[in-house]
Amino acid sequence: MKISRSETHCKTYAIPALRFEEQQLTSFSGLLIFQRLFDALSLSSRLRNCFRHVKVTPIFGYSRIVLLLVVHMLLGYRELRSIRYYEEDPLVQRLLGLKRLPDVATLSRTLSSVDDHSVNKLQGLNGQLVLDRLSRLELNRVTLDFDGSVIGTGRFAEGTAIGYNRKKKGQRSYYPLFCTLAQTGQVLDVLHRSGNVHDSNGAQTFLSDCIEQVKSVLPRAVIEVRMDSAFFSDAIIAVLDQKKIEYSISVPFERLVALKEQIESRQRWYDMNRQCDYFEIQWKPKCWLERHRFIAVRKTVKKQTKQPVQLDLFIPYEQGYEFKVIITNKTTTANHVVAYHNGRGSQEGIFAELKSQNQLDYVPTRTWNGNKVYMLATLLAHNLSRELQMRVNPRKRNTVTKRKSLWPFEQLNSLRQRIIQRAGRLIRPNGKITLSMNANKTVENELLHYLNAIEQAA
Repeated sequence: MKISRSETHCKTYAIPALRFEEQQLTSFSGLLIFQRLFDALSLSSRLRNCFRHVKVTPIFGYSRIVLLLVVHMLLGYRELRSIRYYEEDPLVQRLLGLKRLPDVATLSRTLSSVDDHSVNKLQGLNGQLVLDRLSRLELNRVTLDFDGSVIGTGRFAEGTAIGYNRKKKGQRSYYPLFCTLAQTGQVLDVLHRSGNVHDSNGAQTFLSDCIEQVKSVLPRAVIEVRMDSAFFSDAIIAVLDQKKIEYSISVPFERLVALKEQIESRQRWYDMNRQCDYFEIQWKPKCWLERHRFIAVRKTVKKQTKQPVQLDLFIPYEQGYEFKVIITNKTTTANHVVAYHNGRGSQEGIFAELKSQNQLDYVPTRTWNGNKVYMLATLLAHNLSRELQMRVNPRKRNTVTKRKSLWPFEQLNSLRQRIIQRAGRLIRPNGKITLSMNANKTVENELLHYLNAIEQAA
């Protein structure tokens, strides 16, 4: 259909005058979807159970404060004081079951007064939500990735310490250890640690706990684990072998002189693909008791040219090699083991989304428990956004070699722009509460699709 110019263009004569008045306007109409999801998961009552043992509770209640933090992350805000920008939003208030939101000082004091038992129960709730989804999927194979991530702060906070930090050396930080689930892209559990510990600190017990959690809901599933070279130790490998867990772990072969010499003196390498060669051996360090399968891989790379380059001359590239070694108890081909191990890079994508879009890298209070609760709220927001997409969209993938997630997930920032951040007005025609939004067929179809899918899944 052809549209005339007069129907398309209009003139702008003046800037509209501003007028601020009390209205039932919301900037986050898409929160209606998460309200339906929270009801389906009974999230409010489960949060209250985490703090039921507390005898004296603040006027707003710990559970509502945690739910407010989850909503805070979903909306895309970072600092606690940013609550001032949406404290009058009627849809946020309805979602939280409050007539007014707490001020920043109240929020900060409540976080600072949370006890250890509440933090443990809240952490258990986060894991239980992930396990509930895992049990519904009924997977035959579950992949767990373990790695630590630095959370730095420019001020003093309880539990922080100066440790390893590539970007800001000398900064105080936390160094939590995360367990993520490759099939759903969710964070199953976290081990809170100070910033001056090694990546493997406390990993053995944490590893066993995460494996037992998965076995409790999927006792017959094959559980496999991927880790980097910081977890290479006889003790951890012995635990994995004892529990009959399949694993692949990067090997810091530069520190193992005997293994390094074998790689340097190796003459016969087998083709893996166009860029990589490999060989494998049954080997063990001197202090170990048993031999294990080691796969050494060398990759052809171009060496960097550092001298000045004349663009009108032909300069050939000099070829070199990059090496890596993997220890594994998998019985598949070396090509499949290496591809499987390389798939653990998806965990870095989860960390990147958590820090850039879920504010994981922010330390809001001076107390350790307060910062733990804030971190758990970020993990809950991330896991709930993934749960929403899994409830609404059909599964698109099966288990592949690299263990990609079974759904092609959208990042939380995309959900904000397309769904959450939609203006609306709460009205009461004939006494019935109604959310009125601008007529947009694309938005209408997508919102109704989400609401109907959540209702059907429940």
